[in-house]
Amino acid sequence: MPPFTVLHVCMGNICRSPMAERLLTLAVRERLTRRGVDLAGADGLLHSHSAGTGGWHAGEEMNPPAARQVLSRGGDVDGFAARKLRSDQIDAADLVLTATADQQEYVAALRPDAAARTFVLGEFGRLLAAVDAAALPAAEASPDAVYARGVALVAAAHAARQGTSSLRTDDLDDPWGRGDQCFSRVADEIEETVHPLVAALLP
Repeated sequence: MPPFTVLHVCMGNICRSPMAERLLTLAVRERLTRRGVDLAGADGLLHSHSAGTGGWHAGEEMNPPAARQVLSRGGDVDGFAARKLRSDQIDAADLVLTATADQQEYVAALRPDAAARTFVLGEFGRLLAAVDAAALPAAEASPDAVYARGVALVAAAHAARQGTSSLRTDDLDDPWGRGDQCFSRVADEIEETVHPLVAALLP
């Protein structure tokens, strides 16, 4: 039940998935601000969090260049600590967005019943364009409405991908150990999906 919960997954949970976690949260807050909605209830509308398929960095802060991208775009990095993916996190998620197809397969192998709500982030961004927003439950800035619309959106995206496969270009490059320019490009690609997602949840 509410809030609509999005789990972002990458490998070490210090670069791609933390950026996606915090940039999605930022996009929700920006959307509510534009609509003149009190931000006090933002956390009750959508819960964005992340984990990694490996636990090598558990407890660490976000990788500095990843944090710089979040901060430069107006987001918040406070309180972040990397963690290893657990089955219960997948079970509690209404939508799982992975950085790569390999990680999507990892999630589906760990929890086969989550396959229908697990997507490569770029793949989900492409599928959003095929979803008929008019067929989704009514939109309003309330926890129940966002949850119902989000669950229906995920089901519609899953239906839209039947008979298709993810593309290599859907994967996010791993920017770890690379320069700020690479991190900036990856953050841009994340925003190309999280902004349309938020627009669909809160039109």
